[in-house]
Amino acid sequence: MKQVPTDKIRNVVLVGHSGSGKTTLAEALLFEAGAISRVGRVEDGTTVCDFDAEEQRRGQSLSLAVAPFEWKGHRVNLIDTPGYADFEGEARAGLRVADLAVFVVSAVHGVEVQTMRLWRAAAEMGVPRMIFINKLDRERASFERTLDQVREHFGAGVAPLELPIGAEIEFAGVADLLTDTAFLYDEPAGRLSPDTSRIHRTAEIPDEMEALEHQVHDNLVEGIVVADDELLERFLEGDVPSVVELERAMAHGVDMATVFPVLCGSAAARIAIDRLADFICELGPSPLDRPPVLVEAGGTTVEITPNAEGEPLAYVFKTIADPFVGQISLFRMLSGTVRIDDHLVNPRTGSDERMHGLFTLSGRDHVAVTQVVAGDLGAVTKLSSTGTGDTLAPKGTPVRVPPARQPEPALAIAVVAHSIADDDKLTTALHRLVREDPALVVEFDGETHQTLLRGVGETHLQITIEKLERKFGVAVDTEAVRVAYRETITKPAEAEGRHKKQSGGHGQFGVATVRIEPLERGGGFEFVDAVVGGAIPRQFIPAVARGVEEAMADGGVLGYPVVDVRVTCLDGKYHPVDSSEMSFKMAGRLAFREAMEKASPVVLEPVSALEVTVPAEVQGDIMGDLHARRARVQGTEVGDAGLQVIVAQVPTAELLRYATDLRSRTSGRGSFSTHHDHYEVLPSQLVGTIGAKPDRRGGVST
Repeated sequence: MKQVPTDKIRNVVLVGHSGSGKTTLAEALLFEAGAISRVGRVEDGTTVCDFDAEEQRRGQSLSLAVAPFEWKGHRVNLIDTPGYADFEGEARAGLRVADLAVFVVSAVHGVEVQTMRLWRAAAEMGVPRMIFINKLDRERASFERTLDQVREHFGAGVAPLELPIGAEIEFAGVADLLTDTAFLYDEPAGRLSPDTSRIHRTAEIPDEMEALEHQVHDNLVEGIVVADDELLERFLEGDVPSVVELERAMAHGVDMATVFPVLCGSAAARIAIDRLADFICELGPSPLDRPPVLVEAGGTTVEITPNAEGEPLAYVFKTIADPFVGQISLFRMLSGTVRIDDHLVNPRTGSDERMHGLFTLSGRDHVAVTQVVAGDLGAVTKLSSTGTGDTLAPKGTPVRVPPARQPEPALAIAVVAHSIADDDKLTTALHRLVREDPALVVEFDGETHQTLLRGVGETHLQITIEKLERKFGVAVDTEAVRVAYRETITKPAEAEGRHKKQSGGHGQFGVATVRIEPLERGGGFEFVDAVVGGAIPRQFIPAVARGVEEAMADGGVLGYPVVDVRVTCLDGKYHPVDSSEMSFKMAGRLAFREAMEKASPVVLEPVSALEVTVPAEVQGDIMGDLHARRARVQGTEVGDAGLQVIVAQVPTAELLRYATDLRSRTSGRGSFSTHHDHYEVLPSQLVGTIGAKPDRRGGVST
């Protein structure tokens, strides 16, 4: 693939709900451009863009994929993204490096949940947008219904540039509203060979739709000229702008993310795909048309423009853990030009990175290149300490792109190595997966002694477990996440601990009397030395405290770590020969355990602060569900796009499966964030329902 200047580069991301046909559209564009020789599934069952084994098995995209192609002197870097909610982070990564987002909407199912979520994300990032209404050759497809939904959800900037000719199986082409020309594709949609092209011919607008086409054409022209004072003045004087002038004005509106052209066609039948490629190049912005990228440099914000002659600056937007070639880092050149074997520095880690073996990804293929210029996308292998979201800059240039906002992990599972051999490799494999997917979080819970894998949803975690075994040969078992219950007391109590052991020679002897009292919630642990008269020698008092602390950590009467207790050592006895630190540590343990049984212990459960964002029409159902989870709702407010935000405090045990339940109750339209807030007493009637004692480890499965 030949090099092109920055103004001829188009970085385009395909986004939309799962099943809208994004990957099929990507293949159709690549096929029309001659980048691939056939589309759909090939002899080995794989597809061009779904090159991961799990993607092939499931028949859906699970990660971001990049495939470049040439079109009429332009280089188009096509970024295909998953539409499933669990992999929204991949779509956001594509939006972050794209100059144009093509939202793919099914004419059968209309505007769906994930499309709306990603539209809001693109709007927040200021990404120019275009809409492609797909699957017009399918049964129950409706352009008019889908266009109405697009206008309803995406606002006044929606501007249809085409109308379909024919419907469902009779869908044959499109009418261009700017040129009043029909583009017909061979014959009505039917089964095509995977390696044949569909050729279009131009014709007059069919008589039966001529009146509608002229009406929509006039509306389109009026909508374009109102955004340009000069064109509007001429238009009001009766001078109709030329097609070139209208396209130029529309391209400016697209660049400013105020105009959203609507195109239509069928990726599967390959109708109007060539026209989509035309519009991407004609109306879509180049990197030079986009605002400067803001980077942080020494506490200040600096604007970076895509100047090919400037200092090289690269942003790594995706990391792929490849079991054969190692780590692959996909990057966008924000400025300058990087060449083979150039050295850049990662300001986050300070490591020097050699850009050895530059290439571009095209599905599964690596296409070697000698350089990557400003605005272009490239790839490199074996960067030593650079992950997704890192910046690469010349030595002595401490700049970095602010980190992207990732979907908050909402679901967790505990993972345990299946064998000793797996255990040796587990930590390294998990680390590599986190570098590949920033939406994953791995942490070790010191209280419950579990390795927790947190992700966006069930599918996200399931795919990660499968990747562990397929890519790294690490088999794991999963178990329920234990809740870190604790224990405290509700009244004072005293007890004596006596440790006496004689086994020939020096024995062991220590006696300690302690009083325990409850502290306020969050008080932790206090130890008070109130021994007088040398009943316990001073050097042995700390041993009593250590024994008490060990007993608290091992668990009280109910089996959970003890907190919020003051322990006062009142008295004791010692033997001048047989007493030792070990003796008094054991005495402290015994005294504390006996006192706990007298102090009316209770279980404390963790409580989380929860913020749920849902559509207004399901707010009542969500509130009812929260009350059933023993939540205390603290208030509601109106959020962005009319969504309702519910703020509550909820026992953590009631939220372990909340991500799945909320998605089901809101049809995927709800989201939430949560964090630990405090501990409070578990109602006594629930103590028997939280499972077995945790074997003195501090957690329990629920």
